[in-house]
Amino acid sequence: MILFWLLLLGIFTYFIVRRSVANVTKTPVWLLWLVMMMPAFIWTGWAIFNPNDQQIPLLLLLLPFVVSSFTYLLLVQRGRIAQPAAAAQPETQAATRPVLQAISREEETHLQNCFPWSVYYLQNIEHKPQALICKGQLRASPDLAYKTIAENVKGYFADRFLVVFQEGLSGKPFFALVPNPQAKAVDNSAKQAPITRPLLALALLGATLLTASMAGALMANPSLDRPSFSALQTGLPYALALLAILGSHELGHYLAARYYRIKATLPYFIPVPPLLAFPFGTFGAFIQIRSHLPNRKALFDVGIAGPLSGFIVTLPILLWGLAHSTPLPLSKESGLFNFESFQPAASLMLALLSKLALGSALSPETALRLHPVAIAGCLGLVITALNLMPVGQLDGGHIVHAMFGQRRGATIGQIARLLLLGLVFVQQAYMLWAILLFFMPVVDEPALNDVSELDNRRDFLGLLALALLIMIILPAPNAVTQFLF
Repeated sequence: MILFWLLLLGIFTYFIVRRSVANVTKTPVWLLWLVMMMPAFIWTGWAIFNPNDQQIPLLLLLLPFVVSSFTYLLLVQRGRIAQPAAAAQPETQAATRPVLQAISREEETHLQNCFPWSVYYLQNIEHKPQALICKGQLRASPDLAYKTIAENVKGYFADRFLVVFQEGLSGKPFFALVPNPQAKAVDNSAKQAPITRPLLALALLGATLLTASMAGALMANPSLDRPSFSALQTGLPYALALLAILGSHELGHYLAARYYRIKATLPYFIPVPPLLAFPFGTFGAFIQIRSHLPNRKALFDVGIAGPLSGFIVTLPILLWGLAHSTPLPLSKESGLFNFESFQPAASLMLALLSKLALGSALSPETALRLHPVAIAGCLGLVITALNLMPVGQLDGGHIVHAMFGQRRGATIGQIARLLLLGLVFVQQAYMLWAILLFFMPVVDEPALNDVSELDNRRDFLGLLALALLIMIILPAPNAVTQFLF
């Protein structure tokens, strides 16, 4: 199992490194990948060759990570490709955008006329290689300013530009006009590939139902070599439960995107035959957003719709599965991810739900052999918690970005990664999560109007989502376990 996760982490890390720095440094991607993977190699070696299953020493946990991070940054800087200063400005995020065609003096005059002084008093226009930066003083509400100026720019320049409204490093809002990558595609809409492919989505759903049924059959009867058709029926409850959880999560994102008229693919499931290292029958599901989010309100709603939908579906499934699980004595092998000897107190949320489902049958010295449906429910909670981590382009990253702004959201992501690393000392099962989060960029992509703030209702929902994350990943305190049991 640990070697499988190491392989998965290696593949994930390679694509992250290649995407984030391949265009800004001459240092070979394979070398950067090797440096970033070094802590994982060391920690995996400790886990494999440590005969007594002792807790990893603090020095061995922190030192490889610090050395790896420092070496990675040093290699990136030494091989950095020289770029124009304007292209490297963080506030425009210009490094990822196509080069902007120069505008004439007449067009610049038209652009100035797009900014009414009573809405946004334009002071200067900076010509950057990838954007036109329009700086001035905001004199109206952010919603009114963006709507007015975006409509004016579209009236003069059609779909040539995307209008982005952001806060600069000084905290002052500015407008950036960047080339619209879909401007040519609009004129040739007939040649565009279809966004939704229902036949592909159905085919992947059917294949995942089969592989998940195989996994469920093996969970119900581990002695099976190859599940027969009749045995597959025993795995169907697990498969249906898991697909309902995954599907509701992605469907929440999809419906929220459609509500805001954001282009998005249908939910696509990822089937995988049940393996000894990965016995769950699927790698999950996903959708792809194919257009820019209009504002932080849409960013929040699309981000939170998935975890909340998945959690609502997970609750009854998990309660039913826990009620049909088998209590057994707690042992040294019991843990959060040991489904044959599951320890409910390893998670505050699971401790509460287990007590609700089993009542007096659950005691402080009781572990559970989870029913396959309960395993699907636990996987649902794991998926919810991982997606709610407030880092980068995870759902939680979108939520804190929408609540607090792009720069504050990135700061919260950095803090969350450090806190999760500290949690590893309490629950080493989260080590893989900590590694994955440190390889993810913490800066989320901005919405077109990234200045307008959320209302109080959405802020409250966002805080509830973060509270839900804490209840899932933190172990139950002794005071809570004594009260429950």
